[in-house]
Amino acid sequence: MSATGSDVILERMMSLHPKIIDLTLDRVWRLLAALDHPERRLPPVVHLAGTNGKGSTQAFMRAGLEGAGQRVHAYTSPHLARFHERIRLAGDLISEPALSAVLDRCYAANNGETITYFEITTVAGLLAFAETPADYTLLETGLGGRLDATNVVDQPALTVLTPISIDHTQFLGDTLAAIAGEKAGILKRGVPCVVGPQPDEALAVIEARAAALGAPLLAHGQHWHFYEERGRLVVQDENGLVDLPLPALIGPHQLENAAAAVVALRTLGYGEEACVAAVENVTWPARMQRLKTGPLIDAAGDAELWLDGGHNPAAGEMLAGVLADLPPRPTHLICGMLNTKDITGYLRPLAGVADGLIAVPIPGEANTLPADVTAEAAAQVRLDASTAPDVETAIRRITADQPGARILICGSLYLAGDILKQNG
Repeated sequence: MSATGSDVILERMMSLHPKIIDLTLDRVWRLLAALDHPERRLPPVVHLAGTNGKGSTQAFMRAGLEGAGQRVHAYTSPHLARFHERIRLAGDLISEPALSAVLDRCYAANNGETITYFEITTVAGLLAFAETPADYTLLETGLGGRLDATNVVDQPALTVLTPISIDHTQFLGDTLAAIAGEKAGILKRGVPCVVGPQPDEALAVIEARAAALGAPLLAHGQHWHFYEERGRLVVQDENGLVDLPLPALIGPHQLENAAAAVVALRTLGYGEEACVAAVENVTWPARMQRLKTGPLIDAAGDAELWLDGGHNPAAGEMLAGVLADLPPRPTHLICGMLNTKDITGYLRPLAGVADGLIAVPIPGEANTLPADVTAEAAAQVRLDASTAPDVETAIRRITADQPGARILICGSLYLAGDILKQNG
């Protein structure tokens, strides 16, 4: 295959189903059977689901396991700049030849049958994992849990549920209880589950599901706790107390993600070395990431430039908390969102910490919310709002008025991915 071989195959895969999302496991099981069930040949699996924080929690876990000398597969979605980011084989992003080969095999085995893009590419990831030696496989759900394409492993070593909130209501239900029921679908009989901080309504559903399956729960507030003390992260669980450096990812919400990962590592039998590596060595792009190089930095001049891909009301609250904790500076948002998101819910908490917003479209996205609609929603929550055709124009407009501003590009992982591509 040429260097763009995987792009050609992925484009072909987009046309195998008329819908982007169609939740069922039937097509996944069919293709897995055609490939001799790679899901049965994986290294021990940790399966993660949740509305917010599952990607960060997975990243903390990977850093911890690798710090303990383990080889780790990791599956995540969506990607930011390149599809290869979704499949990490024994510590490294999958190579172009390996990705092209595994996609080709899945496309051939599917034999033209109807299957969604996420389903067939998830199977490709599982096939690559099954054929590459490693010590663990970290699987992050794409959407929900019960009918997510990753939910095909009968006996994972551990499951993890990060905080659950309202999102994807058109697929998962419009109540916390319904959404929690879908997320809790990853629980398996007899397999322990680490549960991050949850609303009471969601926790009740998770507890009922765990009781029905005999799945031991390690729930925040009951079986483990965390707090920040004197610039340290302290985590206490049924194995005792561990005193750690603050996480390399910033924001109060990253304390809870790091703590959940630490509890998961300790549940798997790892000690302080792995826990320290988890919080110190973690990297996770577009999660309140400070941009320091590239053409957008040149455009920003003396301004601070930050990037975040959060896109639902809970993410808006988390971001507002992070911005409030930073040293005072005029703060402006450059926001682009998809038309499937609760934009008012996302922007409302940010209105209290931002001085203004410039709305932009997401380049190349058919489902982008028009910039004027984003600006109207911002105005409704009392944010001074305008529009710009692109991010660079917005940056130059902000810095022309306030050269030392803090600028946060936000609203969508797709927008964040475009920024990371163009900014090198």
